[in-house]
Amino acid sequence: MSELEFTLEEDGSYTIGNKSYISKDEVYGDYECADRGLLLPLFSEYTWPLEVRAFLYFMGLLYCFLGVAIIADIFMGSIEKITSKTRKVYLTSEKEDEPEVIEVRIWSDAVANLTLMALGSSAPEILLSIIEIIGNDFRAGDLGPGTIVGSAAFNLFVISAVCVMFIPKGEIRRIKDIKVFAVTTVFSVVAYLWLLIIVVAVSPGRVEVWEAVVTLVMFPSLVLIAWLAEKNFFGVPNKTDTSKQIELGNFQPGAAEQGVLGRCLACLGVRGPTSSQVVPSDADKFLRERQYFRDGRLDRDGLVAFIKEVKNYPGLTDEDAAVLAASKLVESQSHSRMWYRVGAVRSMTGGRKTQPQLSYKLKEVYSAMNEHPEAPTVGEVPQVQPHKNAIVDFHSASCAVMENIGKFQVAICRTGRMDNRVSVRVETIDGTATVDQDYIGINEILTFEANEREKFIDVEIINDNQWEPDEEFFLKISLLMDPEKREGVQLGRISIMEITILNDDEPGIVMFQKRGFLVKESIGNAVIPVVRKNGADGEITVKWRTIDKSAVSGRDFTGGEGLLTFKHTETLQNIEIPIIDDMTPEKDEHFEVELFDPEGGAKLGQINRTAVTITNDDDFNSFLSNMMQMTNANVHALQVHHETYLGQIKDALNVNGGDIENATCMDYILHFLTFGWKIIFALVPPPGILGGWLCFFVSLGVIGLLTAIVGDLASIFGCLVGLKDGVTAITFVALGTSLPDTFASKAAAVQEKYADNAVGNVTGSNSVNVFLGLGLPWLIAAIVHAVREKDFIVQKGNLGFSVGLFTGLSILCIGIILARRFFGFFGKAELGGPPVPRYASGIVMMSLWMVYVLFSSFQQYDYFGKG
Repeated sequence: MSELEFTLEEDGSYTIGNKSYISKDEVYGDYECADRGLLLPLFSEYTWPLEVRAFLYFMGLLYCFLGVAIIADIFMGSIEKITSKTRKVYLTSEKEDEPEVIEVRIWSDAVANLTLMALGSSAPEILLSIIEIIGNDFRAGDLGPGTIVGSAAFNLFVISAVCVMFIPKGEIRRIKDIKVFAVTTVFSVVAYLWLLIIVVAVSPGRVEVWEAVVTLVMFPSLVLIAWLAEKNFFGVPNKTDTSKQIELGNFQPGAAEQGVLGRCLACLGVRGPTSSQVVPSDADKFLRERQYFRDGRLDRDGLVAFIKEVKNYPGLTDEDAAVLAASKLVESQSHSRMWYRVGAVRSMTGGRKTQPQLSYKLKEVYSAMNEHPEAPTVGEVPQVQPHKNAIVDFHSASCAVMENIGKFQVAICRTGRMDNRVSVRVETIDGTATVDQDYIGINEILTFEANEREKFIDVEIINDNQWEPDEEFFLKISLLMDPEKREGVQLGRISIMEITILNDDEPGIVMFQKRGFLVKESIGNAVIPVVRKNGADGEITVKWRTIDKSAVSGRDFTGGEGLLTFKHTETLQNIEIPIIDDMTPEKDEHFEVELFDPEGGAKLGQINRTAVTITNDDDFNSFLSNMMQMTNANVHALQVHHETYLGQIKDALNVNGGDIENATCMDYILHFLTFGWKIIFALVPPPGILGGWLCFFVSLGVIGLLTAIVGDLASIFGCLVGLKDGVTAITFVALGTSLPDTFASKAAAVQEKYADNAVGNVTGSNSVNVFLGLGLPWLIAAIVHAVREKDFIVQKGNLGFSVGLFTGLSILCIGIILARRFFGFFGKAELGGPPVPRYASGIVMMSLWMVYVLFSSFQQYDYFGKG
């Protein structure tokens, strides 16, 4: 029998020698589509209604897509662990015996993106193609190639359209590393042209071994050329020296003045914002002046500057400051596409978020601290530049009013530049008091004419004639979205004002908050709060003066006297006294500040004199160490990978990774739906073991197994509803595997300064899909058929039409992207820009995808001739 020829006929019958045997239809009878899966069905579904089977397979397909996304999350964590490997670089310093030591990544960005990270995002499509070939006795199928091309179409057309349209209004994003993008774009077009040539032209209907070898070899060629482009081997200078920025931690102009971020990004092991204005010499000089790496902990001076800034906002604790610091550090670093994909998957599955979860109040404070467009870091408010910017802020950080006051006015002051016309937005924010129940909401634009120093805004309190405890809400000043309206104006120190609703109409008493204050010598200015209690009606004043004790004015501090003015309803004012830092060790010293001569009906309270003790910095070490640990803990909790089984299992068991306080109702629902997958995949070795490589290979194997199930589910579902494998591949399977990338790209487009992680990697992923997803399985199948002395047949009709159509449409889409970069009509940027051309571009790109799906489906059903 082994010497007789075995043939499978088109009608499903078998011919062995000269005898014909029954067809598969005679074997399976009415048990439709039971022969389509490699692993499924697991048991007989012969008696089940067709509609029930179709519904169950469809739900199973969706559920398995979630499983693939979750295991891909773990897979991405292993990749992040592998690519985060660093080496030490020694730089010269002022002290020859103490060189500066920094750490740089071993993996090139281009190499990492096109190898491990591309494999991470494309693993399901690549493995599906390989499994289909092997499971089909090394015969070509439609599901694997269809998914490869369909995913490429969805990535290029739909993801690009989403990123173009959903950039915040008035903003743009350009691709920074245009040389690498050019290389991957050319390769993505060449990949599909080559695919078209070998299927249709060179050897129509079959793939030879040499063709598969060339396809596979294009992958390392792409990686090599992209790496050469990144390293500037082609002689075209980068506007931004990315290699130097990666090594030195990436610098921001003015970082030395902008506080914690400019000083401590690198010592947290993260990469900060980049700028085209930073040159290597500036970076080297900055490194010598500021120690970025200090045993992996925050820079002490930077943290002090940050705390001083946070304390300008009322009611924030040290824990709040640590969360805000972690938020800004995470937002400002340059993330990979992998980071955004992990974040998208966790949002879809109720998992631990990759960004700090802020309370409502912290979100508003965070927004206010980042309003100024030229100050992307959380640090000291930019200094007043009288001839450049107008400074707008509230007169006081808080005020109190009676519930029956009706309407009252809040003063908004303007200082600095006075010769221009400026506008800001003023709006209310709920606290314990709520809009329309306790006060009338405000959201309006306030305009200062030239030389106008003060404006008032009417605030109305609602009197409901019911006793209530004191309640508060907030007024917030923000800059307008229009870039032209933001020129020549910036926010001052008090851009959020707290308004407390009281039941008292007395002028009140004035006193210090505490009998003593402790400040360190290097604090700059000691801020001494003076409060107004038991009433806030009318305008009052109180005088203050310093009294020398062991600390002497002119030597240890700059003393004197002054006048504090509380306007109607205001309850807090600060006295700022400069502290002189003479940089010499000395004992603790103190001076006093006294309040006297109140006017306007106010009286002095019990604490009319306070002592200010100036201490050396050692007394703050424990406090700063605690703050550093809290900030480091917040940043560490946001890592995309786990070091131990315990952390991995804890995240799997708990909604939102254990952060129950910030978990939403949707997080609970998604966590419940995906709980089974999370528990199973928590058994995969965590990336912290063996440098991430064990997790890499185990999770890759799990993805392969799950992908085989997805292939079976897709084939059987398509068969049950009357869809061919090729149509199922370019619709359901391509969309299911690409959806996490869509959310990831949208997040990267909104949060990043550049478009590289949003659309810059799409062309690279599409190229890798062809080179690995088709080159590898075709090479295996071609070798097997060559050993069998047969041809490896690939039906040219459907695949050739689909590839040819996609290639033509992709060239058109790439042309639109390039036109957007170079023409002012589009804003000279790949993403964002003016509303009309932005949405027009997005609609055209979406239409290209619909044309591809529609025409490819028509071809599958022979509307354009037999495939």
